[in-house]
Amino acid sequence: MTNTLFGIKACDTMKKARTWLDEHQVSYQFHDYKAVGIDRENLQKWCDEHGWEKILNRAGTTFRKLDDAQKSDLDQSKAIELMMAQPSMIKRPVLDLGTKTLVGFKPELYAAEMA
Repeated sequence: MTNTLFGIKACDTMKKARTWLDEHQVSYQFHDYKAVGIDRENLQKWCDEHGWEKILNRAGTTFRKLDDAQKSDLDQSKAIELMMAQPSMIKRPVLDLGTKTLVGFKPELYAAEMA
């Protein structure tokens, strides 16, 4: 199975992850979810594996611009709906290794998984 790196092309953290993968000759496909969207199945899988609180990027400007009603009473279902409507709210990168996913970029975590 091919590794898939999910994220947004212009994101600085994404650039670091892509550079690390390239330098370590790890093959992957890039899925830009801002350009081509994201499917509910992947979001559900990531939230089940890591918790929606880790997948939803509440620190980003897209989330902060939401009105209070949209930000209140969040649960997994509501978080998935928000991320489907605005993929910029998904924490990035998400690296799908087939058997598990890595969320965010930490060189030491990537190194441990690719060893």
